[in-house]
Amino acid sequence: MRGKVGIVGAGQVGAASGFLLAQTPGVDELILVDQDAARAASEASDISHAAAFGPAAQVTSGDYGDLAGAQLVVVAAGASLKPGQTRLDLLASNVKVVRAVLDQVLRVVPDAVLLFATNPVDVMPALAVRRFGVPPGRAIGTGCALDSARFRDRLARYLGVSPGSVHAYVLGEHGDSEVLHWSGAQAAGMPLLRFAEQIGRPLPAELRDSIASEVRGSAYRIKEGKGVSNYGIAGSVARLARSIVNDEQAVFSVSTFMEELLGVAETCVSLPHLLGARGASHPLLPEMDAAETAALRHSATLLHDAIRAGLAEH
Repeated sequence: MRGKVGIVGAGQVGAASGFLLAQTPGVDELILVDQDAARAASEASDISHAAAFGPAAQVTSGDYGDLAGAQLVVVAAGASLKPGQTRLDLLASNVKVVRAVLDQVLRVVPDAVLLFATNPVDVMPALAVRRFGVPPGRAIGTGCALDSARFRDRLARYLGVSPGSVHAYVLGEHGDSEVLHWSGAQAAGMPLLRFAEQIGRPLPAELRDSIASEVRGSAYRIKEGKGVSNYGIAGSVARLARSIVNDEQAVFSVSTFMEELLGVAETCVSLPHLLGARGASHPLLPEMDAAETAALRHSATLLHDAIRAGLAEH
């Protein structure tokens, strides 16, 4: 069935994603799967009751076999980030969880597009490619799609314009080494820094550093206040899923496995990709200044090391 989407993991991220996916154009059927079947059933019922207030997908829970026919499977199973942890701190435990999930999912829907929301989100596509033979374009980490939205939102609030008028991406790791692509940011068809000057809202270096710190630390601050960051990533999942199920070919900064990037072998960092029914295109490497290039290479190296450690887990 066109527009059938599965979510594995009905915790706070999976449930929030399900709530938004049930109202996402192009999603006709939504299946929640979790090792806690009662939790999945309750979340599915709650989401379907909310969906009854308007046109929305059919929402049910089930087991892995019920994923048959799914075009897209969102993997949100695993431990979530706790205050004081980095995403890479979750490597060993969540690799084991996702490996077990993929073993079940790929028996039922070997050709589905996989969208990973489990941290460290940049390692999981490599696991799918290297351990299970999934083509790189069908194993997608949500990566820096959310970071890019945070970047655009922060810039838009400062500049006094709508976020849709700002074109800017975050590249690299979805984490501490991410790279804000200032040199490629634009608004009104011109470089962002020139646009900011023209409207009387300049972006000096110290302000850019502050914005970068705010974007990079957003999830940590949210978790300190409420214990979990679930709505932002759920919004990212729903928007990426919309592009996939409707074959939009829209551009997002997501992570896919790469044999080589900037001299770094076997890494998985976020770069712009086109997203459509067959998954992600090959990664698109934008022009960067020297500092951004060095930072992206550093980020790719960190992820290379994390992938190697993750694949070594038994």
